[in-house]
Amino acid sequence: MIGELRHLLGERHVLTAAGDMAPYCTDWRGRYSGRAICVALPGSTEEVAAVVRACTAVGVAIVPQGGNTGLCGGATPLGGEAVISLRRMNRIRAIDAGNNSMTVEAGCTLQAVQEAATAADRLFPLSLAAEGSATLGGNLSTNAGGVQVLRYGNARELTLGLEVVLADGRIWDGLRALRKDNTGYDLKHLFIGAEGTLGLITAATLKLFPRPRALATAWVAVPDPAAAVSLLGRLRDAAGDNVTAFEIVGRTALELVLRHIPHARDPLAGKPAWQVLIELSGSSDVSDDLAGTLEQALHQAAADGLVDDAVLAASGAQTTALWALRENVSEAQKIEGVSIKHDIAVPVSRIAEFIARADAALLAAFPDVRIVCFGHIGDGNLHYNQSRPETRSNAEFIAQTGAVNRIVHDLVHELGGSISAEHGLGQLKREEVLRYKSRTEMDLMRAVKQALDPRGLMNPGKLL
Repeated sequence: MIGELRHLLGERHVLTAAGDMAPYCTDWRGRYSGRAICVALPGSTEEVAAVVRACTAVGVAIVPQGGNTGLCGGATPLGGEAVISLRRMNRIRAIDAGNNSMTVEAGCTLQAVQEAATAADRLFPLSLAAEGSATLGGNLSTNAGGVQVLRYGNARELTLGLEVVLADGRIWDGLRALRKDNTGYDLKHLFIGAEGTLGLITAATLKLFPRPRALATAWVAVPDPAAAVSLLGRLRDAAGDNVTAFEIVGRTALELVLRHIPHARDPLAGKPAWQVLIELSGSSDVSDDLAGTLEQALHQAAADGLVDDAVLAASGAQTTALWALRENVSEAQKIEGVSIKHDIAVPVSRIAEFIARADAALLAAFPDVRIVCFGHIGDGNLHYNQSRPETRSNAEFIAQTGAVNRIVHDLVHELGGSISAEHGLGQLKREEVLRYKSRTEMDLMRAVKQALDPRGLMNPGKLL
């Protein structure tokens, strides 16, 4: 098979040496490592299809991979699979500004997609901290969310059409740039969020939006998460869909950024326990109105006890600096050491209850636990992570992952939430999800898997 792949792709696009394959066989967090028989780097959809056919002809399983920035081990081989990396498939195929759509290949980094949209005077709003290295295919395979879901929706809602190589090597061309198409099952939704277990996404047609001409950004200290939720409601009443992002950052999360990220500075005095990062955006003719609306809303909220302090960005550089504090929390945590990570979602109205009850239960069970809480409070998605500051003690704590998960995930389920909001299941949560999904739901998922990948060769051991 290796010889056939080299004939198809060329010698330098099929890696077999352990050192060459190593970066593709370990996840970003360093938690999961596996072994691959090779890493194939096709340069076109037709080459992807040919590689899939060659692998499946001899029963070799396939692990699709993009930027390898996932957090659940979903793109890491278990042992003996062929990794298909789409990094070479990084072309912008078409931009239709009149239709507010663009078609791009799955190996494009999210940042490259954003920049191509900007060059056409449009916005592609999916945005997350790893956008410089995360690729679109991975974003779609995990149904990525990011910081602007509040206004624009997640990856699923931003996708008009897909091109997919199926498990048998056939190519499904569903790259339609339509907002309305009621001609049967909407097949693209089978593959978005499927983590490469049903097919391999090679390209997508995406929604574009008018490019915002004005921004108003503020870093705000709030008394507690309940006040943050109330402030969000006030802002949405005042500014409607101009509220683009509303992010919460707990003190412990910010302290890690200040400790580990160069040039990071605390925007406010007094070390507030909770802060939110707010962004409003709109057209150029509402520039003054946006800033005025935000300032007035914060002033009234302060009078009502919902805001303790605030700073409004006065320049693009200040806006970038404020966003860097939020976007570097995950990087700072990685530098600090291993933690038990939870990517949960609950209804926005129950966020404060979740934090209060989960904190209390964890501190009762593990009195010296360090809780790092931050995330997209505007859409109910929190990153809720635990560790201990001292290395040896932390290793003992990490061994209690199952007990910690029971506390967090059982509460999430009780509150009508999800144990995976935007990171996927991968290897990390494939067994955990069985506690919370009904037998009927799991049977339906397995039926879809059996229909599209009856031999189980597409990203085995992930999600299901």
